[in-house]
Amino acid sequence: MMDIMSITTILFDLDGTLLPMDQDVFVKAYFNGLAQKLAPRGYEPKQLIDAIWAGTAAMVKNTGGETNEKVFWRVFSGIFGEKAINDEPYFDEFYRTDFQKVQSVCGFEPQAATVVRSIKQAGYRVALATNPIFPAIATESRMRWAGLSPDDFELYTTYENIGYCKPNLDYYKEIINRLGVKAQECLMVGNDVGEDMVARETGMNVFLLTDYLINKKAADISAYPHGGFAQLSEFIS
Repeated sequence: MMDIMSITTILFDLDGTLLPMDQDVFVKAYFNGLAQKLAPRGYEPKQLIDAIWAGTAAMVKNTGGETNEKVFWRVFSGIFGEKAINDEPYFDEFYRTDFQKVQSVCGFEPQAATVVRSIKQAGYRVALATNPIFPAIATESRMRWAGLSPDDFELYTTYENIGYCKPNLDYYKEIINRLGVKAQECLMVGNDVGEDMVARETGMNVFLLTDYLINKKAADISAYPHGGFAQLSEFIS
């Protein structure tokens, strides 16, 4: 049972947690938009998407020696050559423009921003522990789609600022270190059993938000405190 008095810091996942979404629908819309944006630059859609998945897989395996950004672009440019590095500004332009259309396939849960801000007002430290496979510009956009902003979080992870991904425990340990807290002081809130609840193995407390539950291995979720935002608020209060 969680000792609520020991909690000082609450970490939130973003996609499917603060920002309602069907992950498969989101990924399809995201990739379709990116493929359309880059087709005039000579990127064949299937090859482009396969290369992005290859770069993502490399980031997931990253062990912290370099940022996820460097790992991604090394793999991506290994597939497309020097052209890919020169075209990076076109990727940035996509995130500033066409990526914003992807918001239309996401939901909106006003309780998300309300809970985050009420938690801060109650004196908790708040960080965004979203899987850092996106650049900051895309992560900050998705925060805004959820009714939040970068200023709402003491720390948020992007592919530029960290060299680990979920479900690597070192990802969570790195956040703990950067915040200067103990694992036992943290509560990780997320919707993915495999990627978010693993934080418990570091000594963190966890809460499984079940509105957009991802449970690929059909684990018994009764092992975790769980529910919607109302239950989360009760759990913390």
